[in-house]
Amino acid sequence: MNITASMVKELRETTGAGMMDCKKALTETNGNMEKAIDFLREKGLAGAAKKSGRIASEGMVEAYIHGGRIGVLIEVNSETDFVAKNEEFKEFVKDMAMQVAAQAPKYVSRDDVPKEEVDHEMSVLKQQALNEGKPEHIVDKMVVGRLDKYFESICLLDQAFIKDGDVKVQDVLNALIAKIGENIKIRRFTRYEVGEGLEKREEDFAEEVAKQLGN
Repeated sequence: MNITASMVKELRETTGAGMMDCKKALTETNGNMEKAIDFLREKGLAGAAKKSGRIASEGMVEAYIHGGRIGVLIEVNSETDFVAKNEEFKEFVKDMAMQVAAQAPKYVSRDDVPKEEVDHEMSVLKQQALNEGKPEHIVDKMVVGRLDKYFESICLLDQAFIKDGDVKVQDVLNALIAKIGENIKIRRFTRYEVGEGLEKREEDFAEEVAKQLGN
């Protein structure tokens, strides 16, 4: 069954669950709205989005160093200091630091991506599709799909979770919010990589081999 945007919107308004969770629930239940609601409730996702407007100013900052070459600082907020000390919350924050180290996102969410960057990417993707000879009437749909892939590469919440590639980071966050009962937000992160942004010295391959051989 074709899952339409209006169906996703209706389920989202009914349950308060995230857009991707609603789409997955409808897909899993072949578009049956009642079964989709039960699906979200069983997963503990219904109602998670309703907590997203609540103030979260507690939390923790986690530091993660990988192999002495990649370093990450990340801040994740909760509503209370009590939750900030929760072991599941702490594990989530550590997982997010590792996620940033491994997948190098640029932003937390799509909302953080500057409009100029999105417009530029859409322009490039549209030209790519036209250069491929795609009919103009389907180019816009292709651009939307490819833009989703772009967001998955640069936005932390859109990325596949490193511990379970079948779910996105947003899904993991929603599940934690539903389980703990508080709003939790990934506020910001910084990622450092040795040599990043510096001009790399290039040596002749033969010279490099000679050095390794001691010549």
